[in-house]
Amino acid sequence: MKKVTAMFLTSAMIVSSVAAVPVHADEAEYPETGKLVIYAGALEDECNAIGQAFEEYSGIDTEVVVLGGGEILARVQAESSNPTASIWWGGGCDSIMNAKDQDLMLQYYSPTAEAIPDNLKDADGYWTGVYTGYLGFVCNVQRLEELGIDAPDSWDDLLQEELKGEIMFAAPNASSTGYNVLSSIVQLMGEEEGLEYMTKLDGQMASYTERGTGWITPVTTGEITVGLCFLQDAVDLMVNEGYGDILTISTPEEGTGYEMGAVGIIAGGPDINSAQQFVDWCLTPEAQNIDQEYGHYVFLTNPDASTPEAAAELAKTTNLIDIDFLWAADHKSDLLEKWEEATGN
Repeated sequence: MKKVTAMFLTSAMIVSSVAAVPVHADEAEYPETGKLVIYAGALEDECNAIGQAFEEYSGIDTEVVVLGGGEILARVQAESSNPTASIWWGGGCDSIMNAKDQDLMLQYYSPTAEAIPDNLKDADGYWTGVYTGYLGFVCNVQRLEELGIDAPDSWDDLLQEELKGEIMFAAPNASSTGYNVLSSIVQLMGEEEGLEYMTKLDGQMASYTERGTGWITPVTTGEITVGLCFLQDAVDLMVNEGYGDILTISTPEEGTGYEMGAVGIIAGGPDINSAQQFVDWCLTPEAQNIDQEYGHYVFLTNPDASTPEAAAELAKTTNLIDIDFLWAADHKSDLLEKWEEATGN
């Protein structure tokens, strides 16, 4: 059994019946606490910058709690009878879809969401996409040279003998990034072949991490060779943190998945009025452009936002699969159970 660095809160907690109430911004009045708490699932610097920018924009005291996507879902489930946060921002949208299905999200049709393409938002108004990012490989150049191999450019390359014990990514049952790996493989290869592949990949792992960025220190220091991640995190290190000669990135030629980070209002949150203001603001081009100032080299969902050049370059070399986020959300429990059974994690 491979080491799982940490697991998210138990899902055995019973989710209480905090029902999502369909509303529009002008159809209900909500109390304000004077403080907005956000559960955020992206890079810590960027998440904090988003919170600070909103506080400066609105005058509302804003606190950001950075968690993995799976951690946010577990936290929202555990707090369903008395939520601490009012906003869920970032992290894989499959988790926020699961929360919607469990009546943990509040329906809200933001006027600024009208600018977002229909395929990047929930038709029922429970969440709206804010960015997309590509799944791929990040490698330590020196370790590749020591092993005498090239950077992997296919999923099969990860199974070569030289990479045994040299790979790390987030546990699918702890992180939305890890689940995106599992879901992408199954959607690419089919369930039987995909789970067989994930079992073989399990045999190549150094360890699993709690969050999607858990590979950063082991790969940048050369402790291991390959991290599976959303590539905007690696691009940030290469462009802004001085790792341009230390790291290299690649994507599988067979095709790869991608994430869509979303924003939504948590049902029963303590400050829904401020939460609505945040959703309205964070979907604007000005708010979305903050991403690239903090190394989040993703594709933005508002057509008037400026896609970072580094992210645009990835689009030229990446073969994306036609990933079905709704299918991934609907089959999450079943797929995780089968993965756990197949791998012993």
